[in-house]
Amino acid sequence: VQLQASGGGLVQAGGSLRLSCVASGRTVSNYGLGWFRQAPGKEREFVAAITWTERTAYTDSVKGRFTISRDNVKNTVYLQMNSLKPEDTAVYYCAISRSPGIVVINEVTSWGQGTLVTVSS
Repeated sequence: VQLQASGGGLVQAGGSLRLSCVASGRTVSNYGLGWFRQAPGKEREFVAAITWTERTAYTDSVKGRFTISRDNVKNTVYLQMNSLKPEDTAVYYCAISRSPGIVVINEVTSWGQGTLVTVSS
């Protein structure tokens, strides 16, 4: 499966962005999907995940601000990001798990190409 992420950009603190990630090659409805991010000089970290039954999980720093969702008809996963902070600045990567559950980094089978989110103060 190939993943194509989009929606990044430059936004002021407090603003919003919506990331999208379209999968091609096969249907992803039976797999966990998620978003990770990597800031300059830091390791890639988990942001949010959604299972095949649409159960969700978030890292503590984005809870209440970010919302992950999926549209299995469109083979797409979204990340709605509100109340953005400068510390959210990173390249955001979508990912698909080998399992239907919450995606974890060591179970990722395919990554999107990354989309840059820059939040100015």
